[in-house]
Amino acid sequence: MVRRTKADAEATRHSLLDAAEQLFQARGVSRTSLNDIATAAGTTRGAIYWHFKDKADLFNAMMERVTLPLEESMACAGANARVSDDPLHILRDSLKEALHKTATDEQTRRVFEIATHQVEYNDEMHAVRERHLQVRNDCVKQTAQVLQAAAHKQGLKLAMPFSSAALGMHVIADGLIQNWLLEPGAFDLQKAGRQTIDTYLSGLGFALKPGHPSPPKPVQSA
Repeated sequence: MVRRTKADAEATRHSLLDAAEQLFQARGVSRTSLNDIATAAGTTRGAIYWHFKDKADLFNAMMERVTLPLEESMACAGANARVSDDPLHILRDSLKEALHKTATDEQTRRVFEIATHQVEYNDEMHAVRERHLQVRNDCVKQTAQVLQAAAHKQGLKLAMPFSSAALGMHVIADGLIQNWLLEPGAFDLQKAGRQTIDTYLSGLGFALKPGHPSPPKPVQSA
């Protein structure tokens, strides 16, 4: 019997995740079986259970391949906000990177499309829903930390709790990505995202540094 190496096992794991991405996008998550994924990856169903507990575990691993760098970026932003001279710069750069990866990286776009349009939160996917909520809550918490640090730096008192302001920021970014995925040619995700996020921050009362262009002022009617 041929002994498998760690590299072989890792290659099999990536093959399964690659196959899952393609099938989930083409068929939807609920209509794709683990046997379908194993066959597409050129391996056995047993190989799936060697690497993943169930379909939800496989789905979360597929998501983490593209979302972990973005999650780590936001976590770093939250951790560095209090010691940075410009916490808003950190936040805006993190959001800009998320929009850039979605717009330009094929794998990131495919995985976000699956998560947005091809998954049902049924009993089988309960762990996926829990993971989604955890990521959302962590992101909002970290954004609130950055906004609080930025407000402290600027001597600004927001008209709403930082948690609410952070939730609004998350809804804007998430909504932009979801709508862009429906029709990528409808608008420039990166440009519209930067303008919308900066307008929101300005509306909260933050002063944006010259290094990051401020949104245009509304035209006064005659």
